[in-house]
Amino acid sequence: MIWLDLFNNWFILAIIFLIVAYAWIRGVRVYEEFIRGAKEGFDVAVLIIPYLVAILCAVALFRASGAMQVLQTWLAPAGSLIGMHSSLIPLALLKPLSGGGSRGLMIEIWETEGVDSLPGFTASVMQGSAETTFYILAVYCGAVAVRRTRGVLGPLLLGDLAGFIAAVLVSRWYFAAFLD
Repeated sequence: MIWLDLFNNWFILAIIFLIVAYAWIRGVRVYEEFIRGAKEGFDVAVLIIPYLVAILCAVALFRASGAMQVLQTWLAPAGSLIGMHSSLIPLALLKPLSGGGSRGLMIEIWETEGVDSLPGFTASVMQGSAETTFYILAVYCGAVAVRRTRGVLGPLLLGDLAGFIAAVLVSRWYFAAFLD
């Protein structure tokens, strides 16, 4: 196993070296291009900071106001139709808003329900089954000055919903064998 790790590390280093060597042979000023790319990345990071602050404040307000608890109560019957444990509903609500917040909820689910429980497994699958939709809209569309995102939001949220439903159904099917 240690040889495999060593090979992987050297293989990655060799790929990087080959890319740099190929660029150098082609006459590309590799260091200068790297610095230019890093500067552009920093400029984009500075540009999106206001959008990040806005979305993080909205998420904090959503959780602190108690709206999360109200929505969890309202949506529990719909979630039970597909076998979704009620502790997973806040995760499904927060994932489109915040990746970090949803990871925190996943850890809470692990602590309350158990890492090796069906809700614990399902929470892990849900983390990878959807995207932080509002974050993407705020950051990426804000960075390129797209103002009218109304037509994009619906399909993105439907994709998130499909990902959550699939995560619950696949987790119930796959992990049932391990939990019996």
